[in-house]
Amino acid sequence: MKFKNIDFEDLSQVIIGSSVLSVPIAFTEEAWNLSKTIPVLNLGVIIILTLCFIGIYAFKGIFQGHIKQRKATFVKRVFIDYGVTLLVVVIVLFALNKFPISENPLIALKRVIIISFPASMGGIVVDSLDKE
Repeated sequence: MKFKNIDFEDLSQVIIGSSVLSVPIAFTEEAWNLSKTIPVLNLGVIIILTLCFIGIYAFKGIFQGHIKQRKATFVKRVFIDYGVTLLVVVIVLFALNKFPISENPLIALKRVIIISFPASMGGIVVDSLDKE
């Protein structure tokens, strides 16, 4: 199954890699507590750092530095990988009953962003293992 440059194998690799790092972190009370105290500005920094790290790793690890003719594909790849990671983290937190979306949506969002930072690294690394 192919979704314009991203196939089922790529998606499954991002899911597996994201799960490998999100599961242990989602079980930590430190991540839960950090989500209660971290300022929103810092969340923005975490999101930017996450996208930059995914982009840098994808640039070197998946595209081998050759994106001149594939800039749109590269950008889509970064955002799709981040989106898949966010979804994996939401599912993991929901399964652990640590995703209080109806009681406290800001805390739920903060937890997802915090845990997605390291989880996205796992996702992109596993995704890049068999590339071009």
